[in-house]
Parts: sequence; structure tokens; C-alpha cells
Amino acid sequence: MLSEKDFGIISEALVKPPASRERIRELLQKAEELKGLSFLEAGELLNAGDSELLDEIFAAAGRVKEMIYGKRVVLFAPLYLSNECTNNCLYCGFRKDNRDLSRRTLSPGEAVEQARLISGMGHKRILLVCGEKPALNGISYLVKIIKEIYENADIRRINVNIAPQSTGDFKLLKEAGIGTYQLFQETYHPEKYSFYHPMGAKADYQWRITAFQRALEAGIDDYGMGVLFGLYDYRFEVMALICHAEKLERLWGVGPHTVSVPRLKKAPGATIYNTGFLISDRQLTLVTAVLRLALPYTGLILSTREPGALRDYLLKIGVSQISAGSSTAPGGYGAEESAGTQFYLEDNRTLDEVVRDICRAGYLPSFCTACYRRERTGERFMALAKGGEIKELCQPNALLTFKEFLLDFASDQTKQEGEKTVHRFLQSADVNRLKNNLLSRLNEIEKGLRDVYY
Repeated sequence: MLSEKDFGIISEALVKPPASRERIRELLQKAEELKGLSFLEAGELLNAGDSELLDEIFAAAGRVKEMIYGKRVVLFAPLYLSNECTNNCLYCGFRKDNRDLSRRTLSPGEAVEQARLISGMGHKRILLVCGEKPALNGISYLVKIIKEIYENADIRRINVNIAPQSTGDFKLLKEAGIGTYQLFQETYHPEKYSFYHPMGAKADYQWRITAFQRALEAGIDDYGMGVLFGLYDYRFEVMALICHAEKLERLWGVGPHTVSVPRLKKAPGATIYNTGFLISDRQLTLVTAVLRLALPYTGLILSTREPGALRDYLLKIGVSQISAGSSTAPGGYGAEESAGTQFYLEDNRTLDEVVRDICRAGYLPSFCTACYRRERTGERFMALAKGGEIKELCQPNALLTFKEFLLDFASDQTKQEGEKTVHRFLQSADVNRLKNNLLSRLNEIEKGLRDVYY
């Protein structure tokens, strides 16, 4: 998907002198018109070393986020199905040669029970994750679990983060009703990729980088990209990811629905951590800001790999989706002991605590799944997001789902903060068009109605 010529252009751009202040501000003005930035323009921002300019980049990214999405923050939880894997990724706790890891693959019944525990916190969307061992967790296993969860747990959207599939198997996932198909390239640098992935199906760089093409061919038009920052120069990774997104959009008319920004963290049983490319909090903030400016329509995801204070701060810069109350071990919800985890978590707040902190920071928690269920996906979603119109649906739907959470799951303290948040957002311009109907629906939710959306 990306050629040697693309990589050469990126590498050349990274050794150029920093752009002038005037040029950086010109790019920020373009981004604030919601036009996005090319991968080369993104590279100019990534090379800006001036502290004052960086603050301007961060501020512009925050404004772009609010123009597209308003102040709503989408919440979800991962559900790890299996930590059994035939790959041997040097940085991962699930790697094949980690003899100290307790291995487990959930049965469909166990997966449903985990989904019920997650929905019992208040979540409505989950992300299914598993290692790559086709004999255990192949496509038929995943399809059965998706079907069982939809039928037997109060989960309204299932996204998946699994290994690349054939076009035929992607079609089966589409038929099962998945939301977003998520896959991280880990690193776009071919030589570094080969070093970190010495064996297993994941060692095939081309099979991985072409996965989204097969997913799109199969009709999955919501896809989520990402890299693991810390495996190579973060500037190269961001530019390559944006270049990849540009090519996919040119070919299919659809950019990424989400982009995730995980950082390499210590993992139990991993053989490598100090790669020489670890990034600081400031650099992660720049990554987040540049991705928001370059791909303004895209949901930016930050996991519980990061500490709570940093996650709260990055909501101001561009992050629009976060996991909460997470476990990265199969069977990890509601259990005193579970199978081995993939990596260590740094934000151990409960969902209730995260929701309360989001409210106190002036944001609106959202458990919305409406776009997928109204078929606002792919090109249809992109048209609304790029025009800044999606928040006119996001804010009302966020309020409806948040009201459900407050009534059914919130602690007394969170309920008090939440009701103040609901009142504040009812006064915002983003709900004016639907306000009378929205008030009626909120009243119906108070009386027991559930799962209403625009």
C-alpha cells in the first residue's frame, strides 16, 4: 500500500529545516477551516521545535475537535477473548515464547458473561481483542461470540481488533454486525517491523498493511488505524499513517473512522522495551494534535495505557474516545484472578470515576451507538463529519445515553455531577434544532424508556 518512494519522501521531509513561524501559522489556519492536512504538511508541524508554536498547534487542535465533535467523549471497554498467540512480537506480553504467561481462551458463554459484566458498569460498546491463533480463535469462533453477545448482553455495538483476514472472512464479520474493524500497523518502517515481528503470521508486513483494502472490499466501511508509538521515530509513523489514510480515501472514498495513539509500555514477559524511540508526554501531545488537525473527521482513541491525568489533558487537544474500567486479560472482569494481561494499565479508575471526572472537566460523556445503527457509516459519516454537522447528532444522542447511565448505573456523587452536566449541555447551541423533542425524550427516559436515539 505504501511504496519505497513514499517512505523516501517521508524520510527526506524529516531532515529538512523547521518551517518558519509564518508557514506553521498558515497551516494551522488551513486546518481550522476543517480542510485537513497532507502527510507532508503534517510533517512540517511535527518538526516545529519552538515551544510557543507547539502551544499554538495544541490550541488549534482543540478548536478543530470542538468544531467537529463538540465536547462529547465516547466511552467503551475492551473485551479480551484470548491471550493465546502464534506470533512472537518482542514487545507484547502475549508473545508465543512467553512461558510465564497464564494462557486462556474464553468460550462463547464466558465471553457473554464478560460482556454482561461490562454492560453492568454502564458500557454500551465493546472492543473485542484476541491473540492470533487461528485453530482456537478463527473467524467462526469470533462470529459465534459476536452473535451470542448481541443476543444475550445489553451491548449495542461491537467493534473488533483482530488479525488481518481474507476478504471472505471479512465478509463474515460484516454479516455478523460488527461496527469498526480496528488494526494497528504497529510500525510502518519495514525493517523495524521485521525486527519486532520475527515469526508467525504477523511477520508478513504486506499482509498486514493491505488488510483495510480487503475489509473495504468486503463491505466494512468503518475502519480504525493506529501505530504503537515507541517502535520507531514518531514523526515517520504519523506521516506514514496519514499517507496510508490518504491512499485509502482516494481509492475507496472513506478515511479512517478512528485512529488510536497507544504508546509502547512495559509488558510482562516482553523481551524489549527501551527501543531508543520512546516518546515523552509532550511528544504524545504533539502526535495527538497533528492527527486531529490532519484528519479532523476522525475519532482519536486513547486507552488506559496512559495515566488518568494525561488522558484528561489530551481530551482538550483532540482525543474523542477513551476506554474506561478496562481489563486486558481474558476473563479479567469481575474476577479476583484471571489469565495473563497484555500490558500494564496506568489508569485504574472505575467507569463511574472516569465519567465524574469528564463532567467536572466540562465535557459530556457519551455511550452513543446511533451512527452505526442508523447506517451513518463510511462515506455517509465522513460527509457529516467533514462538514462539522455530526455534532448536531452527537450531542443529543450523547445526552440521551448519558441520562440512561445516570439513572441506571451512576453513584450518587456522579449522578449529582452528571445532572449538572445534562442541564449545561441542554443550553448549548448544538442541541437547539432538536431541543423540544430532546426534552421530551429525556422525560421518557426518566419514566423508563431506554435505547432511544436520533
